[in-house]
Amino acid sequence: MSEQILLQGKILGTEDFLLAGPAEGRSGRSAGEDLLAGRSQWITLLCEALPRALLAELGLARILLGSSGGGQFLVVLPGETRQAAEDFLAAAARQIAGLSSGYVSLIWGVTDNLGDWAVIRKRLNEELQGKRNAPLAAAQTEPGGAAFQPFTRVPSAEADAYFAKELGAKVRGAARIFWSPEAPGKITPEEGKHSWPLSSNLSPESIMVARHAAPSDDGTSAATVQTLARRAQGRSIWGVLRGDVDNFGLRLRRVNSIEEHVPLSVLFKQFFAGELEVLCSLPEFWRKVSILYTGGDDFAVYGSWDALIGLAREVQRLFHRFTEENLKDYPGPEGKTISMAIALAPETYYPLSAVYEEAGRSLDLAKSADKDCIYLLGRVLEWRRLADAAELKDTVTRLVHDFRMSRQFLYQLRSFYRRESYADWGPAETQRTWRFQRRFNRILSGTRDREFQKLRTHLITEMVGRKSAEVKLRPAGLVALEWARLVTEV
Repeated sequence: MSEQILLQGKILGTEDFLLAGPAEGRSGRSAGEDLLAGRSQWITLLCEALPRALLAELGLARILLGSSGGGQFLVVLPGETRQAAEDFLAAAARQIAGLSSGYVSLIWGVTDNLGDWAVIRKRLNEELQGKRNAPLAAAQTEPGGAAFQPFTRVPSAEADAYFAKELGAKVRGAARIFWSPEAPGKITPEEGKHSWPLSSNLSPESIMVARHAAPSDDGTSAATVQTLARRAQGRSIWGVLRGDVDNFGLRLRRVNSIEEHVPLSVLFKQFFAGELEVLCSLPEFWRKVSILYTGGDDFAVYGSWDALIGLAREVQRLFHRFTEENLKDYPGPEGKTISMAIALAPETYYPLSAVYEEAGRSLDLAKSADKDCIYLLGRVLEWRRLADAAELKDTVTRLVHDFRMSRQFLYQLRSFYRRESYADWGPAETQRTWRFQRRFNRILSGTRDREFQKLRTHLITEMVGRKSAEVKLRPAGLVALEWARLVTEV
């Protein structure tokens, strides 16, 4: 029996690549939604196609593919194919760097499949870390060599056309993707030496990928962000939702064998690709949201602001059930919770990449503040508090619609959250409570209807808390007021 080796590949620089602007002179939608979608699909499909193409070129069975997706892949190879595999990946890495103008790099580590999994993983990580920290170590260092060439990152118009037209526009409806050794860094939906079917369902022969896009009004293409904004309830705003599993990397590092590592990686990838595709096809979402990408432990979606909130709640609910069922035998909370962030566009005509970047910053803020939470409308909330905000939003909306409260009513309620609102209040809690109640009653006065009084009492209780002697406005209250304002504005 021949010696076995493990090869792990990683794709780096994806975030900077997605946020890079279009080539000079390009404008319009292809430089926005289609370009970002195409770049996202390219990264997603590279992680799936490259290991499959490697096995096909070496004449090996697909069963040797361990895991793929989420920016990395793992394959088992015979020891005698090591040099051929490295030559294959080196050629792919050169074209990947060229297509991405140097933003994206492909690195890999190879080690013998001998010893405990913790030792094997340590050897792989050390090699990958060495290549990450010293990217020019293997470059030609003589005068005039590759290491001394001018370093520029100017997007290519030809590459942008490939991402926007070949991938962003065509892959969403393609049945198969193709790969050729003449262009090892390219994935196309038209022709090539090797091909694999695309599917949103789990299949041993196909690549599982989420590709839902809200249809345009005429149904011939994906809806633009302006169209998605118009489909929102209340105010016409669109946004981006990003989610990421908390401490998923730590969860993977704690598994004891490759037999645990591979199924766990595949399981999470299948959850995001499968569940998001199903959720986005539901009646309340299918015309309002489009998927940018799904990874091994994260995802990104853009669409109407109201649909994004509902989608976030559903994904969190399903993820909670998923981890309860599949991670019940794993100790610790790592990998069992998910945090998300929603960023809204300040205006209808705004670059998708800028809102995507803002959602990423908000997600980092949410994850640094706590775990298992969401950044929404300027506040970080635990998921259970989001349900409170939704209930309070419904109460405020009823007061506006059923009892004809003016929009000024919402701004007056929101003023309680301004620091200067407390400037003239006395230090005693009783005086603070009395003044707060007087101002609140003034805003909500005007009728003695029993239902109105019931809603009024509920609103005060939920915004302030059940202990009337301690006025402490809840963050969920501000989220609810902002939420209600967006719902009621036209």
